[in-house]
Amino acid sequence: MAVATGLIVANIYYCQPLIVLIANEFNIPDADAGTITYLTQAGYAIGLFFMVPLGDKIERKTQILATTFATVIALIIAATAQSFLILEIASLLIGITSIVPQLILPLAASLSEPQQRGKVVGTIMSGLLVGILLSRTLSGFIGEIWGWRAMFWIASGLCLLLFLIIQKQFPYNKPDFKGTYGQLISSLFSLIKEQPLLREATLINVFSFAQFGAFWTTMVLLLSTEPFSFNSATIGLFGIVGASGALAAPLIGKLGDKGNSRIAVGYGCLLIALSFMVFYFSSTNIIGIVIGIVFIDIGLQGVHISNQTRVYSIVPEARNRMNTVFMSFSFLGTAAGSAYGLFLWEMGGWFAVTLGCLLLSVFAFTVYGLTYKSGRKALESING
Repeated sequence: MAVATGLIVANIYYCQPLIVLIANEFNIPDADAGTITYLTQAGYAIGLFFMVPLGDKIERKTQILATTFATVIALIIAATAQSFLILEIASLLIGITSIVPQLILPLAASLSEPQQRGKVVGTIMSGLLVGILLSRTLSGFIGEIWGWRAMFWIASGLCLLLFLIIQKQFPYNKPDFKGTYGQLISSLFSLIKEQPLLREATLINVFSFAQFGAFWTTMVLLLSTEPFSFNSATIGLFGIVGASGALAAPLIGKLGDKGNSRIAVGYGCLLIALSFMVFYFSSTNIIGIVIGIVFIDIGLQGVHISNQTRVYSIVPEARNRMNTVFMSFSFLGTAAGSAYGLFLWEMGGWFAVTLGCLLLSVFAFTVYGLTYKSGRKALESING
């Protein structure tokens, strides 16, 4: 399951180191080519909201297989796109169909013992996060050697292979929801209204993911210009730095199993804020950028895994729908953050990006502070 989540979620991030190569082929500005990054993220959020809830209604393995095959088709459309508009449409479709990791996570949570749930989620999240971060390294090298289209062809082949493996290896799992699809979707809004912990965790995630999206989108633009002038393969190597932080995911999950998940959220927010302080002083310093990447990726894991473990602890029969609310808004945050980062880059370059992201950190800490008492009460009620 960890391997499957990593390889499929990687589809969303392959495009990031390829922005300059795509811009050159279609003869458009780099910042304009960057729109495919947030279109993919927005598609992911759309898929999460409208498709993931079905995991509480239809058999989960069947849904995972159908969605994985649709991903193969979307990747082939991207690989063969003859205009940037077609590539934009394909990017949206890649995002919509790459929601399989968010179908796997609730499935894994439903199969695990309560006392092991945080560890299980953390282990699968390790695969997911390694996929997110190493996807940039892989696509950077593939793009530099064979061109950006080759990456989408390779990704389609990997997803087709995964389709066959999932068909053989994954267990069948029938959910309990008996209502209609309309009732399923309307229940999302009921959960938002009725669950304060869900609202708190989701909002903190939105601001954290927005910072993550803004950084990784604009970092490509920073490193491709003076004084660095790195090619796509070199830029992709920075994904390895971030992937090293993914080793912390199971440890964070274990911390959540001990009832300390909200504390981990606070430390994660702090690390993300520190990363942008480091980035601010590192516009020409590669060592500072490397240190900042480690901070932001471990910090995001602390926020995300801990919040996800908390969300999975409430209303077990609605895990897919809880995950839908939590993840769809989180990736809307990433999409908005990517667009926000590109806007700040156009307005004032790297310094504007870092200061704008520090402002988002202030918003995340504000939510964390204002919900401190309610979050502690919710934790106490969950732990009995």
